Amino acid sequence: MSITVEGSFEVTSWSEEQASGLEETGKVSRATIGQRFDGGIEAETIADMVMTYREDGTAEFVGYHRVQGRVEDRAGSFVLLATGGYDGTDARTNFEVVRGSARGELAGLEGGGTGSAAHGSTGVYRFDFDL
Repeated sequence: MSITVEGSFEVTSWSEEQASGLEETGKVSRATIGQRFDGGIEAETIADMVMTYREDGTAEFVGYHRVQGRVEDRAGSFVLLATGGYDGTDARTNFEVVRGSARGELAGLEGGGTGSAAHGSTGVYRFDFDL
Protein backbone atom coordinates (compact mmCIF):
# COMPACT_ATOMS: atom_id res chain seq x y z
CA MET A 1 0.00 0.00 0.00
CA SER A 2 1.50 3.37 -1.04
CA ILE A 3 1.10 6.37 1.24
CA THR A 4 2.05 9.99 0.52
CA VAL A 5 2.06 12.31 3.52
CA GLU A 6 2.89 15.99 3.98
CA GLY A 7 3.07 18.29 6.94
CA SER A 8 5.24 20.48 9.06
CA PHE A 9 7.84 20.01 11.75
CA GLU A 10 9.20 22.09 14.60
CA VAL A 11 12.65 21.90 16.18
CA THR A 12 12.09 21.38 19.91
CA SER A 13 15.72 21.07 21.05
CA TRP A 14 19.24 21.45 19.66
CA SER A 15 22.53 20.48 21.28
CA GLU A 16 25.67 20.85 19.17
CA GLU A 17 29.32 20.32 20.00
CA GLN A 18 32.31 20.92 17.74
CA ALA A 19 34.51 17.87 17.19
CA SER A 20 37.93 18.36 18.77
CA GLY A 21 41.38 17.64 17.39
CA LEU A 22 42.98 18.69 14.13
CA GLU A 23 41.86 22.28 14.67
CA GLU A 24 43.45 23.41 11.36
CA THR A 25 40.88 21.37 9.40
CA GLY A 26 37.35 22.41 8.52
CA LYS A 27 34.73 22.65 11.27
CA VAL A 28 32.90 19.42 12.03
CA SER A 29 30.27 19.16 14.75
CA ARG A 30 27.89 16.61 16.24
CA ALA A 31 24.32 17.57 17.07
CA THR A 32 21.34 15.96 18.76
CA ILE A 33 18.14 17.57 17.52
CA GLY A 34 14.60 17.05 18.82
CA GLN A 35 11.69 17.63 16.44
CA ARG A 36 7.91 17.32 16.46
CA PHE A 37 6.18 16.32 13.20
CA ASP A 38 2.55 17.23 12.47
CA GLY A 39 0.32 16.37 9.53
CA GLY A 40 0.49 12.95 7.86
CA ILE A 41 3.19 12.01 10.38
CA GLU A 42 2.34 12.75 14.01
CA ALA A 43 5.56 11.98 15.85
CA GLU A 44 8.44 12.98 18.07
CA THR A 45 11.91 12.52 16.62
CA ILE A 46 15.48 12.66 17.82
CA ALA A 47 18.13 13.20 15.16
CA ASP A 48 21.80 12.40 15.70
CA MET A 49 23.69 14.35 13.04
CA VAL A 50 27.26 15.09 11.97
CA MET A 51 27.76 18.42 10.18
CA THR A 52 30.62 20.06 8.37
CA TYR A 53 30.65 23.82 7.89
CA ARG A 54 32.30 25.89 5.19
CA GLU A 55 33.86 29.28 5.91
CA ASP A 56 30.90 31.00 4.20
CA GLY A 57 28.47 29.50 6.77
CA THR A 58 26.99 26.86 4.48
CA ALA A 59 27.06 23.23 5.57
CA GLU A 60 26.47 19.59 4.71
CA PHE A 61 25.12 16.99 7.13
CA VAL A 62 24.36 13.31 7.54
CA GLY A 63 22.74 11.32 10.32
CA TYR A 64 19.81 9.32 11.62
CA HIS A 65 16.35 10.37 12.83
CA ARG A 66 14.60 8.05 15.28
CA VAL A 67 10.86 8.55 14.76
CA GLN A 68 8.14 7.45 17.19
CA GLY A 69 4.46 8.14 16.61
CA ARG A 70 1.93 7.66 13.84
CA VAL A 71 1.91 7.60 10.04
CA GLU A 72 -1.70 8.32 9.22
CA ASP A 73 -3.62 5.77 11.34
CA ARG A 74 -0.73 3.39 12.16
CA ALA A 75 1.38 3.65 15.32
CA GLY A 76 5.00 2.58 15.66
CA SER A 77 8.54 3.71 15.13
CA PHE A 78 11.21 3.75 12.42
CA VAL A 79 14.63 5.19 11.65
CA LEU A 80 15.43 7.58 8.80
CA LEU A 81 18.83 8.10 7.17
CA ALA A 82 19.12 11.84 6.51
CA THR A 83 21.52 13.65 4.16
CA GLY A 84 21.38 17.28 3.21
CA GLY A 85 22.81 20.74 3.14
CA TYR A 86 22.35 24.29 4.33
CA ASP A 87 22.89 27.02 1.72
CA GLY A 88 22.97 29.91 4.21
CA THR A 89 19.20 30.43 3.98
CA ASP A 90 17.47 27.03 3.73
CA ALA A 91 18.27 23.55 5.03
CA ARG A 92 17.17 20.82 2.64
CA THR A 93 17.16 17.17 3.64
CA ASN A 94 16.62 13.86 1.83
CA PHE A 95 15.30 11.02 4.00
CA GLU A 96 15.26 7.26 3.47
CA VAL A 97 13.70 4.69 5.83
CA VAL A 98 16.43 2.36 7.11
CA ARG A 99 15.38 -1.10 5.94
CA GLY A 100 14.15 -3.29 8.80
CA SER A 101 13.99 -0.44 11.34
CA ALA A 102 10.19 -0.04 11.47
CA ARG A 103 8.33 -1.45 14.48
CA GLY A 104 4.75 -1.83 15.67
CA GLU A 105 1.98 -1.25 13.14
CA LEU A 106 4.59 0.33 10.85
CA ALA A 107 6.63 -2.89 10.50
CA GLY A 108 7.70 -3.29 6.88
CA LEU A 109 7.59 0.46 6.20
CA GLU A 110 9.82 1.52 3.27
CA GLY A 111 10.28 4.78 1.40
CA GLY A 112 11.61 8.26 1.84
CA GLY A 113 11.07 11.91 1.28
CA THR A 114 12.31 15.43 1.65
CA GLY A 115 12.22 18.22 4.17
CA SER A 116 13.09 21.88 4.03
CA ALA A 117 13.36 24.66 6.56
CA ALA A 118 14.35 28.29 6.34
CA HIS A 119 16.70 29.47 9.06
CA GLY A 120 14.59 29.07 12.20
CA SER A 121 12.70 26.38 14.03
CA THR A 122 9.97 25.23 11.58
CA GLY A 123 9.84 23.50 8.22
CA VAL A 124 7.82 21.28 5.89
CA TYR A 125 8.14 17.68 4.69
CA ARG A 126 6.79 15.24 2.12
CA PHE A 127 7.18 11.44 2.31
CA ASP A 128 6.25 8.58 0.01
CA PHE A 129 5.96 5.27 1.88
CA ASP A 130 5.10 1.67 1.05
CA LEU A 131 3.63 -0.64 3.69
